[in-house]
Amino acid sequence: MSVEKKNGTSNYEYVTARVQARRAALFDDEDYRKLVRMGPGEIARYMEETEYETEVNALGSKYSGVDLIEHALNRNLGKHFNDLLRWADGQLYEFIARYLRKFDAWNIKTVIRGIYSDSDSEAIEEDLIYAGELDRRFLDRLTEAGSIEDVVEMLDRTRYGDALADAYADYEETGVLIPLENAVDRTYYEGLIGGVTQTDNRATQLYVEFLQAEIDFRNARNALRIARSGADLDPADYFIEGGELFRASELSQLSADVGELVTFIRDSTYGDDLSAALDELERADSLIGFEHALDAALLEYSDHLSHVFPLSICPVLAYVLAKEREVDNIRAIARGREAGLSEDEIENELVML
Repeated sequence: MSVEKKNGTSNYEYVTARVQARRAALFDDEDYRKLVRMGPGEIARYMEETEYETEVNALGSKYSGVDLIEHALNRNLGKHFNDLLRWADGQLYEFIARYLRKFDAWNIKTVIRGIYSDSDSEAIEEDLIYAGELDRRFLDRLTEAGSIEDVVEMLDRTRYGDALADAYADYEETGVLIPLENAVDRTYYEGLIGGVTQTDNRATQLYVEFLQAEIDFRNARNALRIARSGADLDPADYFIEGGELFRASELSQLSADVGELVTFIRDSTYGDDLSAALDELERADSLIGFEHALDAALLEYSDHLSHVFPLSICPVLAYVLAKEREVDNIRAIARGREAGLSEDEIENELVML
């Protein structure tokens, strides 16, 4: 982070105007319904007629089909999020830079999952997003690690080192990735919100409010994931500090009953804004359905904050979530078509609003 960028005056009006233009170009639900009916080659051609044109054309001679789509999506995502840093000044730049560390967390979890499932380094590399602080050379070294233990050792001198080292024993004992993945998430979120002091500054208050909501929904997701895993893990042990909705002691009880969890959220400060999404949570009959509904709920909440506070960090962070949703949806469609899933099965993998 340059000193000039950090110490300048925040340029919210300029950045939010640029973000609104980018947001308007995102795919909508009708685009996804069209893509679901296409094969990978057709999807790539469709993307070539959109703002993914540069990436598809640049990579088309090297990749094809799903590989082309994957690489184009990730390159485009990195470009857009680095544009946010290029546009922003002052405290706004600092807020965005800190938030984009989430892609370091994403990349670490992607490498760990890839090695766990015996994927080769090229397959793992396809899912990396180069938008955080860890540079490409270091990430390439991670993808080539021979074991999860090697990955943990390589991350020893990063902000994730201590937490991963502590979680590795639980991973060895249980054989599930939840302890390692949660260690990464806790390091990211607690470091993120712990470094933001509560002040009378409205910009900072909004940033904190947004992060608290994301932590709340991450805790809800983790609680159910642990409960469904069958592993002998207490959700309270994997609680992420910094949210407003839950206490660690409550999470263990709520994780055992989705109905109780939904009621608890509905009766909270999020209830009015998340009514439709919570209805979907109650209908979700699988973990993936629950998680997609949570993602939609967080998107809905971020949009609410953006409309109430249009010249703030909120529209920027809402755009980051919406762009992630677009990339995840296109990737899920392409992979689903390649795997021969039906249109209904693919649509069940999408986050729709």
